[in-house]
Amino acid sequence: MATLAASANQIAPSTLFISDLHLSAAEPQITNTFFYFLDHIATEADALYILGDFFESYIGDDDRSAFITSIANALAHFTKTGIPVFLMHGNRDFLIGKSFEKNSGVILIPDPTLITLYDQKILLMHGDSLCTDDKSHQRFRKITRNTCVQKIFLSLPISFRQKFAKQLRDDSMQYNQKKLSAMMDVNENAVDKALKKFQAMRLIHGHTHKPMLTEKRIVLDAWHNHGNYLKVNRNGKMELIDIPF
Repeated sequence: MATLAASANQIAPSTLFISDLHLSAAEPQITNTFFYFLDHIATEADALYILGDFFESYIGDDDRSAFITSIANALAHFTKTGIPVFLMHGNRDFLIGKSFEKNSGVILIPDPTLITLYDQKILLMHGDSLCTDDKSHQRFRKITRNTCVQKIFLSLPISFRQKFAKQLRDDSMQYNQKKLSAMMDVNENAVDKALKKFQAMRLIHGHTHKPMLTEKRIVLDAWHNHGNYLKVNRNGKMELIDIPF
């Protein structure tokens, strides 16, 4: 867990949050919308937070495909303007490492991260760790976040990792169709426990693809049929805003 704070004299009109873009070469409309977001929407932000599943899959920093490179270059161009971009791992891109961080200019942050935003303590999470009723996913999460397991996987040929990641996505899609919707959502007790542990006023997360905005919890939308971001103004006002493809 990390704690971040912005001094009052550095605060611009708003801070932006996005998650679950699931960027891939197969979905150019999502990528183009993200580029538009960087060039035309996020330019006046105090900061941008990306809360996981930025990529549909990420098999390691040694994957220097044209697609991955284009995303890193776009982020590098944006961060050179002085606007910080904070990136949290999701359940699909937890192998993003130091090389991507350096090449893109983003700042990797752990899950969870507590920030002080306009005098409010806000807890940031990807959200999958809150889905405690989904026992199979929690077991998978524990295995894949193991450092030794990651080192072994990253030592395998890129071609094998690509095939493995594709098969894993296909299997996950079929398996999730059989799960109850409630099972794949966050557990409210887990939410309350996290807020209490970090003494946070609100929680912002993604993962579930069920956007909502309440006093306690804000859920970011997935970029499936449109783009979406959370805008938090310096006066504390929060709104979820769609970006048409």
